[in-house]
Amino acid sequence: MQQSIIEQRGNPNIILSERGIRSFDASTRNVLDTSAIAFVKHTSRYPVLADPSHATVRSDLVLPAARVAIGAGTDGLLVEFHADPDSALSDGEQLLALDTLPEFFQEVSRAAGAMGRSFA
Repeated sequence: MQQSIIEQRGNPNIILSERGIRSFDASTRNVLDTSAIAFVKHTSRYPVLADPSHATVRSDLVLPAARVAIGAGTDGLLVEFHADPDSALSDGEQLLALDTLPEFFQEVSRAAGAMGRSFA
């Protein structure tokens, strides 16, 4: 595979992030493009992180979107947690409560395990 311009200039530390694409549907901020995750994993050597918090901007959709991203092959997740989402200064609607972190981790680990992968 051809080196990216970033690598050519001396930085091999590249991680790609899927944060969603714009859509006509206003029910979420963006659409998490899982086909892009699968495509990049198939055509490049770079790790890909999915950001279901930013893409959905709805805390109730973060876990389902994370599961789908795992199915598409993401190498990791960017998920926003907060001790008190209702009092957060920004992005409160997409934040998961900090006390749900163990359950969230268990659920994404189970999804990864179903695909023969681990998320540790």
